[in-house]
Amino acid sequence: MEGIEDEYNASKIVVLEGPLGIRKRPAMYIGSTGPSGVLHLLFEALDNAVDEAMAGYCKNITIRLSSNGTGEIAEITDDGRGIPIDIMPKYNKPALEVIMTSLHSGGKFNNDVYKTAGGLHGVGLTVINSLSEFTEVRVKKNGSEYLQTFAQGYPTSELQRIGMTTEKGTAIRFKPDPEIFVTPNFDADVLKDRLKYTTFLNPGLKVHLIDQRSSPAEETEFFSENGIPDFVAHLNLGSEAITPIIHFRKQSDTMTVALGLQYNKGYDEKMESFVNNIRTSEGGTHVIGFRSAFSRAIINYVTKAGNLEKREIKLVGDDVREGLCSVISVLMPNPEFEGQTKEKLGNTQVKSLVENVVYSQISRYLEEHPAEARTIAEKVINAAVARESARKAREMVRKRSIFESSVLPGKLADCIEADPEKAEIFIVEGESAGGSSKQGRDKKYQAILPLKGKILNVEKASVEKIFDNAEIHAMVAAFGTGIKETFNIEKIRYKKIVLMSDADVDGSHIRTLLLTFLYRYLKPVIDMGYVYIAQPPLYKVTKGREATYCYSDQELDTKMKSYDGKAAVQRYKGLGEMNPEQLWDTTMNPENRVLKQISVTSAEKANELFTILMGVDVGKRRKFLEEHSGEVKYLDI
Repeated sequence: MEGIEDEYNASKIVVLEGPLGIRKRPAMYIGSTGPSGVLHLLFEALDNAVDEAMAGYCKNITIRLSSNGTGEIAEITDDGRGIPIDIMPKYNKPALEVIMTSLHSGGKFNNDVYKTAGGLHGVGLTVINSLSEFTEVRVKKNGSEYLQTFAQGYPTSELQRIGMTTEKGTAIRFKPDPEIFVTPNFDADVLKDRLKYTTFLNPGLKVHLIDQRSSPAEETEFFSENGIPDFVAHLNLGSEAITPIIHFRKQSDTMTVALGLQYNKGYDEKMESFVNNIRTSEGGTHVIGFRSAFSRAIINYVTKAGNLEKREIKLVGDDVREGLCSVISVLMPNPEFEGQTKEKLGNTQVKSLVENVVYSQISRYLEEHPAEARTIAEKVINAAVARESARKAREMVRKRSIFESSVLPGKLADCIEADPEKAEIFIVEGESAGGSSKQGRDKKYQAILPLKGKILNVEKASVEKIFDNAEIHAMVAAFGTGIKETFNIEKIRYKKIVLMSDADVDGSHIRTLLLTFLYRYLKPVIDMGYVYIAQPPLYKVTKGREATYCYSDQELDTKMKSYDGKAAVQRYKGLGEMNPEQLWDTTMNPENRVLKQISVTSAEKANELFTILMGVDVGKRRKFLEEHSGEVKYLDI
């Protein structure tokens, strides 16, 4: 044993300096080497440009996406002050080179250059450089234009003065390194979402996106004149508002708090939170302070107004936030984020500062706007009444041991496998398809839960109706997770939940209803990547004794060309049309099947779509369908 232990000595210690350390452990700095990590590089450069805008020096940002045949390239240009190019005596190098090659370098470690900033750790540009095949930086300042190039974290040229100019600003062009990233491509939809809220938080800032990866190039401009009120209106798109947009911006010596909110007739809370323009998807102390103060202000007003005297109801925060759409943005020096990816604010003193501002502003608004205050009070009281009714309904449900006991629904054909990692459940439309899938499955690890007809549209239904719905009972009981306050993802019985419906309009509708329920009430199962959509074949092509299944029109066209068009084609409209063997071979067999994993890359966009498509506002749904009808590739009539 001594010999083995002696092998672990100083010679085994490796010190990775600069770019090598970043390239060895990229996830420490960008969270992932998947699609989100690629965008994270772009966002680091974008954040620096936005910091210039927040400081009052930048009005325009241009992002250009292109491809050179071997990969995708991003260029971010701003008209700010430009990265410093003068020599740093300590290093005897231009400041630009030090910033691009040294971790924890930059102008954001004191408040002299930036009072507030999204880039804080001084690693953004260094990480871009280290994880890119090449990086080019152009700086315009002091009447001259400068260029320096890098590759995988190291300079490949000296800083050069390449011309004269009257403009100012910085342009960073880089190509994510395919040695680091699984798929080094930029997701345009997620990027557009980011640019949209960036301009909402910085009214007057223009961001121009030019996507040259396809022909013709797609150009999109993002701009907001009013800022956060525009943001709230955008988030509430598709919902029926019952109050005007309430907003304020309060500045102190240490912090600026901006808040916008509006109530709608819905049941869900929609909230976006930011610190120095960085989206804090996991909230933090500023969100805790806002929710605490807002709930206290509303509850105090409702109680003082005597609206609860005849009701034996105690208001809670959930009542206050039902149907609330809000955006809170905090600008502050030296925020402490949890991790480089900056998803949660940790500064403890922010909670009380935000509480004081929000409580005083909301209390004043309620006193000065009695009509709106009455509308809010009525909304909150109705929410409390519904909550009490739902609580009683849940108590009845628990007495029947539907959600919390080990009693499984009678229609469930369970599998033998008890390990959730290996078990999968198919949610199947209709008894006929349920019968075929039960016969065709591998019962060792595949469970089948047939549903009768279309489940309840939870976007329009009250909580009482949701808890009283038999199909929802069956799903929650089968999953084993519980629901609402009893929800526990650790108790899930299957880590592969497959939605299997017909390849027609009704099947699509059922699938949308199921996704709406999962997104609104069991969202962690989507976040954890447990939800999939089965892809049954659209066509069966038969020539002689040979039968082939096609899953798309393109695949059918290719197959028919190989047969010179001489083959019989059967269009499948329902799973029930396939016998158990066909269903297994085409849709359930892991070796042959095609599954699409459901993920939510943009919670705001998902919220908006579910609200428009499944909500109560028919007019907005009709408008959406009219605007997007041209995108429909196949419509089952």
